[in-house]
Amino acid sequence: MSTSKPARTDRALHVTGEEAPISAILHQHAEQQYAEELAELARVDDRQRPPNWSLSPWAVRTYLLGGKLDSGFVVSPKYIGNARLIEIAVATLATDRALLLYGIPGTAKSWTSEHLAAAIAGDSTLLIQGTAGTDESAIRYGWNYARLLVEGPSPAALVVSPMMRAMQTGKLARIEELTRMPSEVQDTLITILSEKTLPVPELNMEVQAHKGFNVIATANNRDKGVNELSSALVRRFNTVVLPLPEKLEEEVEIVDRRVASLGQALELPAEKPALEEIRRVVTVFRELRGGVTLDGKTKVKSPSGTLSTAEAISVINSGLAMAAYYGDGQLHAGDLAAGITGAIIKDPVQDRVAWLEYLQTVVKERDGWKDLYRACHEVACHEVLTPVNRGE
Repeated sequence: MSTSKPARTDRALHVTGEEAPISAILHQHAEQQYAEELAELARVDDRQRPPNWSLSPWAVRTYLLGGKLDSGFVVSPKYIGNARLIEIAVATLATDRALLLYGIPGTAKSWTSEHLAAAIAGDSTLLIQGTAGTDESAIRYGWNYARLLVEGPSPAALVVSPMMRAMQTGKLARIEELTRMPSEVQDTLITILSEKTLPVPELNMEVQAHKGFNVIATANNRDKGVNELSSALVRRFNTVVLPLPEKLEEEVEIVDRRVASLGQALELPAEKPALEEIRRVVTVFRELRGGVTLDGKTKVKSPSGTLSTAEAISVINSGLAMAAYYGDGQLHAGDLAAGITGAIIKDPVQDRVAWLEYLQTVVKERDGWKDLYRACHEVACHEVLTPVNRGE
């Protein structure tokens, strides 16, 4: 019952069946976007590799954290933060334990999951998206009902899930938003993770996982209580909590790199934002979510949103689009004001009060921030917020 997968190429398939160059794709898979780095790492990697891994754990770590190889080739960092967390994640995947990446929204859980799969298996596409409507077939298998009615249960009528394909090929399956899945669907994983087997009783057979198979799942701690994991399932995961960046400069670097990458993909005709504009947005977010200014002198009210690094990236990109299409091509405070305000004000009453108070007591008094104060104060006072900005 093995199924073959088409070879990866530098072209992508349209729904029409026509191929398009990868350069026309909005979001390339990690193994496509960073193919040169992965190939160079594979070329110089002479360390022992776990069964069916594309790279050794050393090379996977280097790919995620970045570094300069002996050949002089520079590998860009994909994760900026505590290196030990990446080492624990990679070591976990080399064992028979599954990996759960846990944390608040916007802490690069999905990003890290994708790059781990790309480096280890060379394929990050075996993805299951968890939602309230996800059923067991998304994890186990489904049926082609047209063939099922004609032929009855048969291997040809079986629709292979990403999980089953990962087991058959010895690769990594990725599960996004695990706690969004109903509890009975989550528990489908127990047999797979403990026995490394997927029974197919309709065909009186089973699929046994090949060496190299494992699972990377992600979950938000803000989703606690939606569909909490059973103790039996939790025991089958090693959990790595991905925190928000510890230092201001770390977060600024993350935002700068991601904005540059996304801006290139979106082909925004705006100049690269000055680091100072990124630093101001990141500073605002860090102070509001921390409840105190960076110098520790002034306490501020925290709004209800997470104000994550991912949201800071979105604010900068939105500002660049405003600057490119409605401004002079350079990022100014006026281009950022609506995005910042929309990210902060999720509750139109309490969050607005906290934001206006922060503007008055912190932003207005800060040297060189008068332009940001005026732009954001005007937006907040006139409530120029769409339902999308408010998160409705």
